[in-house]
Amino acid sequence: MATAQKRAFNQSSMQATNTYQTKGKAMTSFVGKSLVGAIALSLLGACASQPEKIQATYVSPSTYSSYSCKSIVAERNSVVNKVNELSGAQKKKATNDAVATGVALVLFWPAAFLVAAGSDLEPQIASLKGNYEALTAAGRQKGCFT
Repeated sequence: MATAQKRAFNQSSMQATNTYQTKGKAMTSFVGKSLVGAIALSLLGACASQPEKIQATYVSPSTYSSYSCKSIVAERNSVVNKVNELSGAQKKKATNDAVATGVALVLFWPAAFLVAAGSDLEPQIASLKGNYEALTAAGRQKGCFT
C-alpha cells in the first residue's frame, strides 16, 4: 500500500512540475513577445510622419492684418514654396524610416534604435501650414481673394 501511495504521489508531483514548466515557458514567451512588440511600437512612433498627415499649428490671422493684399499673396506664395520643399524632404525621411525600421526589426532589431537619427521637419511644416491658413484667412478678410 505504501508503494502505491508513493507512485501516486510521484505521478501527481510530476504532473504539477510539468504544468509549472509549461506555464513558465508560456510566461517567458509572452514576456518576450510583449517586449518585442513594445520596442516595435516605440520605434514606429519615432519615425518621421508623412507630410500630408502633419496638422497645422494655429497662427492668428491678425498676425497679417497690417499686410497689404500684395504682401499677403507674396508671403502666401513663399510659404507654399517652402512647404513643398520641406514636404519632399519629409516624405523621403518618412519612407526611409519605415523601410529601415522594417529591415532592422527583421534582420537586427538593435539597429532599429538608429532609425530615428536625423532631422524630422514636422515642426517646421506644421508652423508653415499654420501660417498659410492665417494668410489665407487674413486675405479673405481683406477681400484679396475672389
